[in-house]
Amino acid sequence: MSMHLEPSIRTALFVPGSRPERFDKAIATGADTIIVDFEDAVEESMKRQAREHLGIYLTANPGLRMVVRVNASEHHEHESDLDFCGRFPEVSVILLPKAESADQVARAAATGKRIWPLIESAKGLEFLPAIASVSGVERLTFGALDLGLDLGMRAQSAAAGRIFDQVRYEILIATARSKLARPLDTVFPDFSNLEGLARFAQDASDRGFGGMLCIHPSQVMVVNTVFEPTVQEIDWARRVVDGAEGGVGAFRLDGKMIDAPVIAAARRLLQSL
Repeated sequence: MSMHLEPSIRTALFVPGSRPERFDKAIATGADTIIVDFEDAVEESMKRQAREHLGIYLTANPGLRMVVRVNASEHHEHESDLDFCGRFPEVSVILLPKAESADQVARAAATGKRIWPLIESAKGLEFLPAIASVSGVERLTFGALDLGLDLGMRAQSAAAGRIFDQVRYEILIATARSKLARPLDTVFPDFSNLEGLARFAQDASDRGFGGMLCIHPSQVMVVNTVFEPTVQEIDWARRVVDGAEGGVGAFRLDGKMIDAPVIAAARRLLQSL
């Protein structure tokens, strides 16, 4: 469903909810948002403590805005996680892992928070159009490692990468049909390979993704740089929009034909700034 969209997100950095000493450090990386994780990064015995840690931190830092990845819908801590998120205005978004149905997403959206469904299974892919259409969904993303496991693939192989490109295609289609904010690409696991990360991020940007999920502070600056429009791109977009102000259907700029789709792309770039 169409809704008010927040500014573009280039980088969303995970930080474990069980490690409150890392919260300030995560914010200081310059990530567009941080995702405090209550799910995979937190061992079972620390789930409640993770909520307590974040509650103390948010109470001491009113006015912050962050994302929380709650435990999945079938987990025994899921409802408590949702209740927690609903109580704190500083939690602006819920990242819903293993999203597999519109009902699951609607239950999370009932907290009044914006929702980022995380597609991590074949069932989630099957019901992606319905998930994307739930009121309150802001943008989509996916988890390659869990999805690869569910599909029986070697998730970091080149062959699996070709399958994940089809997943990205489905996410882009669902995003366009439901008029959502641009989606976030999955994590790049090898955080020591910054050159590989830059290529991965550039591919994501070229495909139309708005940003990436990040798992290590060192990834933030690289991804931010890739997704930030260059001075030349911004200048080009402004000249295209200026040239279209006369209402001409098509015109030439720098020796190239500029028509309606190009003008729309230029406007979208400027609106993302």
